[in-house]
Amino acid sequence: MAYILAYDFGTGGIKASLYNDQGHCLADGFDAYETLYPAPGFHEQRPQDWWQATVQSTRKLLATAPSGAASEVTAIGISGHSLGVVPMDAQGRLLREAVPIWSDARPDTQPAEFFAHIAEADWYNLTGSGFPPPLYSIFKLMWFRDHEPEMFKQIYKVLGTKDYINFRLCGVMATDQSYASGSGVYDLRQRRYCEKLLSAASIPRELLAEIVPSTHVLGCLTADAAAELGLSRKVQVVAGGVTNSCMSLGAGAFKEGRAYNSLGSSSWIALSSSAPLLEPIKRPYVFDHVVPGQYVSALAIFAAGSSLSWVASQLCRDLKLRAEREGVSLYRLIDEEAATSPLGANGVLFNPSLAGGSSLDLTPAVRGAFMGLDLRQTRADLLRAAMEGIAFGLRGVLDELRAMTQVAEPLTLVGGGANSLFWRQIYANVYHMSVVRSNAGQQAAALGAAVIAGVGTGIWPDFGIVDAISAATERSEPDPQSAAQYEQILLKYQQAAKLLGVWA
Repeated sequence: MAYILAYDFGTGGIKASLYNDQGHCLADGFDAYETLYPAPGFHEQRPQDWWQATVQSTRKLLATAPSGAASEVTAIGISGHSLGVVPMDAQGRLLREAVPIWSDARPDTQPAEFFAHIAEADWYNLTGSGFPPPLYSIFKLMWFRDHEPEMFKQIYKVLGTKDYINFRLCGVMATDQSYASGSGVYDLRQRRYCEKLLSAASIPRELLAEIVPSTHVLGCLTADAAAELGLSRKVQVVAGGVTNSCMSLGAGAFKEGRAYNSLGSSSWIALSSSAPLLEPIKRPYVFDHVVPGQYVSALAIFAAGSSLSWVASQLCRDLKLRAEREGVSLYRLIDEEAATSPLGANGVLFNPSLAGGSSLDLTPAVRGAFMGLDLRQTRADLLRAAMEGIAFGLRGVLDELRAMTQVAEPLTLVGGGANSLFWRQIYANVYHMSVVRSNAGQQAAALGAAVIAGVGTGIWPDFGIVDAISAATERSEPDPQSAAQYEQILLKYQQAAKLLGVWA
């Protein structure tokens, strides 16, 4: 039996998952770490915390794994959150105790300096960098150069988040194509760093980690790493990939036109294609895929599950107490109550922009709202309206992607929101398409990392194993009558969204 250890390295913590050579997840363990906010726009984490969480999550996993599993682990793969900047010196030492993560927006003057040398539209067309520019790694590195020059002079290589963990595992400093594509200086079509962009940033190419395929075996565990994790030194460490691309693979979106819809705190729809999907106004954000020859293009809304969570925290405290008392999920009780409200929530509309607007909105300053309230409506109407409003927001994402390319059916749903049969039917009706819940569930990124490791070390011959592992378990078909009703409500939602943008 060959086992694969996969790490899903997220913003809030790291989950270690153990897969066998049939692709079944046998055990997992989770360990959290904190995010620091030392100044406005600064979002930092400690790489040492990442490593300690890696060790602790692995130990938790092995404590519940089948007997003897530790000695049978042959490969490790990591999915890591994007746009990280970890400065290392030539001796492999961290140059900063805490480092910027993907959401850090500290660069202030650096983007303007950069765009004085290259038009922002040209930059986007080259890189697919659809997030706000300050989030991208190159601008954070420029900020270090300008504000911490002594530290900057000592930099030998800058690593991404999962790349730092790979270094701790096997002692090799490298990145893969999917993670490098979030650097802000990666030419998507050439699949390499762009000298013109590096020149605009005045950053030496030598500081950036060498790029290898996601399936590339970096090396075996060091003696120290093997001892801390409780694994054999023979375990091979594979380069892995950025979360967006690993999740795409784990959700089965690794062939032309296949897409998945991640339903988490924020939500997005991402599509796999042989050419990047670029549009200068809505600006899909694009990453190189972990699968050769493919790209992952996506658009998002920033507060999906977190909007429903906020509504639940404000309106459903009694349901929370009942869920704790009865030992059931709070969201199951919310589903049951929301289902008592008719389609359209008795006229209530909800806009989920509680975390601000995305590129689909008139302005990032837009904020969410309940609209259409009157004295006859109930909490059930507000709950249903929230679920429908999130689906309407994501329908806008789907429409933009459909305008650029064909989106294959069915659409795979992953993440916590995919567990709700009631909500899945709303999505099917609002989207006018079949949706399925994948076997991968909330493990899509970890499964993607496991498959990369399995293919890289020869356990599996190719990525096709994903289709067998993450086969759809439940399918929801659109009801024509309900879909037609939602189409009318969608027009009102879109009109209201424009008004909110004007008022912001």
